[in-house]
This record gives sequence, structure tokens and C-alpha cells, in this order.
Amino acid sequence: MADTAPTSVKDIAERTGLPQPYLEQILLALKGAGVVRSKRGVGGGYVLARPPEEITLGQIVSAVDGPIVAGDFGAPHENGACEHEGQCVLLAVWSEVGEHMREHLDSFTLADMVVRARGGANAPGPKDQVLEASQQGELGGGDHRSQPATSQSHADGTGAAQGVLPASFQRTMTGVSRS
Repeated sequence: MADTAPTSVKDIAERTGLPQPYLEQILLALKGAGVVRSKRGVGGGYVLARPPEEITLGQIVSAVDGPIVAGDFGAPHENGACEHEGQCVLLAVWSEVGEHMREHLDSFTLADMVVRARGGANAPGPKDQVLEASQQGELGGGDHRSQPATSQSHADGTGAAQGVLPASFQRTMTGVSRS
């Protein structure tokens, strides 16, 4: 994977419209999770730590927001130790909902979001489908800053990535250079 020049926090903040202190918190969380790397000093900034095909939305959301769960209900009771009738059944259902959310977010990569942003809503989705685009060089190096993955990048204004990720996250990740 070829190295590209890091993108400064100031540049990302200007392009995304996010306040720099807020953006720095997000980038530090992403760095701690191994999603991005930073370079200090003149010409410093952030780059992706791995190819975008290897970074899932589940990893990103978990890094920024913590564990992906549906509610904060705790684990279901086991071995019939339920203190409230019916509560354990609901806890198990919410646990399953959280697992489905994690699996769904993990089925998409950052590369998928680039493809979707460039190709609209009918672009490939799950990570195994975007591999073909990657192998054909459509996601290869180069500067993706000219076409950020936000709703503004679509002629119809709908934004393929809109609704998949929080808008602030979409703006943040599209400002980070590939490494």
C-alpha cells in the first residue's frame, strides 16, 4: 500500500465543516482503534492505517461511539434466574437486535462508502461485492478529496451514504487520506 501525504486536522475541519476540537476527538478515537495513523510536525496529519477495504463501518462506529448495542439493558439472565416475568425474553431480543446491527455494519467497508458515494444508491454494498471494484483499480491510490462521500457529492442530492452513518462521521472520514 503506497503512502500518501497525511491530511491535516485543519484541512479536514475546513472541508467537513466540523469544529476542529470535535474532529480531533473523533480522530483520536479512530487512532486508538487502529483505523487511522497520525504524523506529527510539518506536513503532519492523518492517514488511514489500513486499506479502506479492510476497515468496516462496525469498527469505525465502535471506535467513535463505543460498543454497538440496541439499548443499555444488560445481558439476559441465564438458567431461569429472571426476577421479572417476561423481562429476560425481551433482553434476549434486544441482544439479538444489537448483534444484527453489528453484523450489518461489519458487512460494509469504508471502500464501499466511497463506491456508493461515487456511484449512487445502486452501487455495490457489502464488502465482498466491492472487492471487484478495488481489483479493477477504481479504489486505487489518488486523492479522493475532490469527491467526498457526502450527500453533496450526488447530482440528485440524495446522498448514497446518507442514513448509513451520522453526517458528521461521513464528513470526517472523507477528509482522511489513504495510506
